[in-house]
Amino acid sequence: MPGSPPHDERNNKGESGSGVESTVYLIQRAKAGDRVALDRLFARYAEPLQRWTSGRLPKWARDIADTDDLVQETLLQTFKRIGEFEPRGPGALQAYLRQAILNRIREELRRKGRRPDATDLDGLEVDSQLSPLEQAIGSEAIERYERALGRLRPEEQEALVGRIEMGYDYAELAEVLGKPTADAARKAAERALVRLVEEMGRDGG
Repeated sequence: MPGSPPHDERNNKGESGSGVESTVYLIQRAKAGDRVALDRLFARYAEPLQRWTSGRLPKWARDIADTDDLVQETLLQTFKRIGEFEPRGPGALQAYLRQAILNRIREELRRKGRRPDATDLDGLEVDSQLSPLEQAIGSEAIERYERALGRLRPEEQEALVGRIEMGYDYAELAEVLGKPTADAARKAAERALVRLVEEMGRDGG
C-alpha cells in the first residue's frame, strides 16, 4: 500500500510465531483492496458477533429477522466501506462492527413498525422480555455491569466483551486486541475483569 511502512513480520502477527495476521494488518491490506484480507476479517468476526447479538437481544428482537443472516449482511455492507474506518485503538473494529449491527437492528425495527416502550443495552429499544444475557445474570446485575463497563478504558471494554460476550479464546482475543501472545491477551482480560469488579462494587454489586 502506498505510504505504508516497510513490511515487518513482528507487526503482522497476532500471536508470536503463529503466522496469524493481526487485525490492524488485515485492515491495512483490506483498505489496499486485498479481498483475501477482507475474507479473513469476515471469518474472524462473523461467528463471535452472531453470539454477541443472540446474547444481547430479547427473543422478539431476534425474531425480527434471522440473527445470523442479519449479522452477515451487516458485516458484508460494513466491510465494503472499510476504507472509511480509521482504527483508534485496540478492539476499535470490534466496537465499530457491534455499532453497525445495532444500527441495522434499529432500521429493521423502524421498517417493521415495531415501537417498543423500554430501553435495553446500548440504547437499543426493546420490550420487557429478557435477553439471554439478562436471564443468565439478572437485569439488575446487567445494569451494574453496563455502568461499570462504560467507566473502563476502551481496550478494557473490548477485552471483556470479546472474552465474556463474544466467546473468544485467548488466542483469538490476542488477534482482535493486537496482543503479541495469547498469554498477553489473558493478562489483559484478567486486569480488565479486576477493574470491572472494582467498578461494579462502587455501585453496590
